[in-house]
Amino acid sequence: MSNSVSPPQSIRLVHGLLVRQLLTRGRVLALLALGILLGVVALSVRLADSLEDPLRSSVEIFDVIGFTLVVPIVALVFAGAALGDSREDGTLVYLWLRPMDRWPVVVGAWLAAVSVALPLTVIPMGVSALITGVGEGLLAATVLAAVVGVLVYSAVFLLLGLLLKNSIIWGIGYILIWEGLIAQFGSALGKAALRGYTRSILANRMEIDLDGFTELSTSTAVVVPAVVIIVALLLSTLRLQSMEID
Repeated sequence: MSNSVSPPQSIRLVHGLLVRQLLTRGRVLALLALGILLGVVALSVRLADSLEDPLRSSVEIFDVIGFTLVVPIVALVFAGAALGDSREDGTLVYLWLRPMDRWPVVVGAWLAAVSVALPLTVIPMGVSALITGVGEGLLAATVLAAVVGVLVYSAVFLLLGLLLKNSIIWGIGYILIWEGLIAQFGSALGKAALRGYTRSILANRMEIDLDGFTELSTSTAVVVPAVVIIVALLLSTLRLQSMEID
């Protein structure tokens, strides 16, 4: 393939194009509602007088709502649609008309999904962490875990969008069944779930034991998702190279 469009130019082109396509009012409002829900629950923790350990309660709420629902669902909606929607509606062919490699298309699409997903996760979760009133430590832990979660979920769901039609439905099933339920049954399954790494960052930074998941060190909880990101982007590139775009 001719390289008349350099990889950096290709990444910028794809990123700019997809950000405009992904940022729709309906998506933004629906996903902001998830963040607002977390904020309401965080406020209820702050106002509750009967809690024996507000810090533990806050961490558990962020684990259950923030890292089981908010982060993966926001990443799914944007990453699954980044190339998946373009493939299904036929607009992906317009990228093929330009002489560019496939890997910059994948990287640009991943960055586009991350660019729109990060503000819709980190800001609501950071504000919610402050609302709890348990200290700035929760804010730092939440932001770090949310960033790692958005990066890795976006890479995985970008691949899912290229592999399957109706990736949103399949992705929600994965989030609710595997990440939300099955992975809690044992430490081995927990290591196979992305949620195990985000919640390990949160638990380790706050020095709270969440059902044994703190056996994963913070460094492991960052390095493993980084490896998953690389593998997912490579597989997405291979999938894109093998696809026939009409």
